[in-house]
This record gives sequence, structure tokens and C-alpha cells, in this order.
Amino acid sequence: MRERHSTQHRRRTREFESYVAGAGGRLLHAATLLTAEPPDDNPRARRLLTAALAETYARWHRLRGEDPYDRTRQELAARFARAAWRYHRPLLPGRSRPPAEDGLLARLTPQERLILVLRLYEGVAEEQTAALVGLPVDRVRAICTRAIATMRSTPPAPPASAAPATGVAT
Repeated sequence: MRERHSTQHRRRTREFESYVAGAGGRLLHAATLLTAEPPDDNPRARRLLTAALAETYARWHRLRGEDPYDRTRQELAARFARAAWRYHRPLLPGRSRPPAEDGLLARLTPQERLILVLRLYEGVAEEQTAALVGLPVDRVRAICTRAIATMRSTPPAPPASAAPATGVAT
């Protein structure tokens, strides 16, 4: 009995490792977009993804035909939404980090990032996105439209105090 359990555990582990090898990069990119961190410095995104993958692994034997990628994406989105109050974005003038350190979607609020990532990057339908974030479909559509408009607009100019020194001594 013990040998059978051990064999099942090894097979489950191999299946999960194979899944992570195939889907991990895309999921990490989605988590990085959500946290608005730069791709090469994304500790919050990595923690978020690790927690979502741990939950998927814990439920791996119970998926039974359910898409593990979809399950992990749902867990990732839910964990981000629950913790979104921690991500004080977008940073306004007087910010503590220089603009070069911000990620691609740093100008958006956490809710806008979540909806934009689900709708455009992940290709999740409006109805599914609305159900996942707990909003009406019309509200999801409006938030997505606003987020797209924000991303298409010219970014705000840095504050005068953040202007580089000219090297002229006074």
C-alpha cells in the first residue's frame, strides 16, 4: 500500500512539474503585469505565483478534467484581488521610486490592472472576468475601456524636482 501511494505521489509530482515548466513563464508574466513590477525585479509577482501554484498543487489530484492553467489563473487573480490594497499604485508626483523602476502597467490601479490582464493578456471573456472579480459585465467593460485609454495616453511628465541635474554650479 505504501509503495502504491509513493508511486502515485511521484507521478503527481512529475505531472505538476511538467505543467509548471510549460505554463510557469506565462503565469509569471501575468503576475508581473498585475503587480506592476519590472520584469527583471519582481519579488511580489514571484510570491503571488508561488502561492497560486502551491494551491494548484494541493488540489492537483482533485482537478479531474479541469484545466490546471485556468485554475491557477483564477487563484492568481483572487490572491491579487485580496491583497491589492497593498499595492499603492499608481504612484503620483513625489513618488518614492523613479519611473524607470516601474513596470509596464504601473499607471493603472490594481483593479484596472487585474481586469486588463485578464481581458487582454489572458483573453478571458467579459462574463468570466466579471464573475471572477465580482462585478457586473458593464462595469468590467467600462474599467477595461478606461484602462486602455490610460495606457494609450501620454504618460505624465516627471515632477520638476525629479529633473536631472544640469551640472551647472551655483
